[in-house]
Amino acid sequence: MPSITISSVIDAPIEKVWDRVRDFNGLPDWHPRMVESHIEGGKASTDIGCVRNFKVGSGATIREKLLAFSDDDHLVTYSIIEHPAPISNHTATLKLERVTDGDRTFAVWTSSFDAPEGEGETIANGMGQNVFQGGFDALKSHFAKA
Repeated sequence: MPSITISSVIDAPIEKVWDRVRDFNGLPDWHPRMVESHIEGGKASTDIGCVRNFKVGSGATIREKLLAFSDDDHLVTYSIIEHPAPISNHTATLKLERVTDGDRTFAVWTSSFDAPEGEGETIANGMGQNVFQGGFDALKSHFAKA
């Protein structure tokens, strides 16, 4: 089972970073690769079990199910239920922690999934760099301008 962990320090207080990323339906608001998103079935974006349906810049559609959400722990856990890549049994967590040295935020995004033999590393590398690190880079850029 391939797994990936990407982490970063963002030069902004945890409350501001969490406010930017907490909306499960808000990826297009902060992530440059995501172009549109909606929550299926009219549910709230914090309802456990809600499904976000979004498009990436290439036009591909991805569906993800919210598994856990905590304002107190600054945590979102979800699973991919539909993706153009051949993956299954996917879970991912985006978690923020307070860095007291300079009032910054430590962000860590982890994921694990099953993939056909020989494809897991390529998929994990793409997910890690394009999605996770790309998201962190966008957050850093946003808060550098703030």
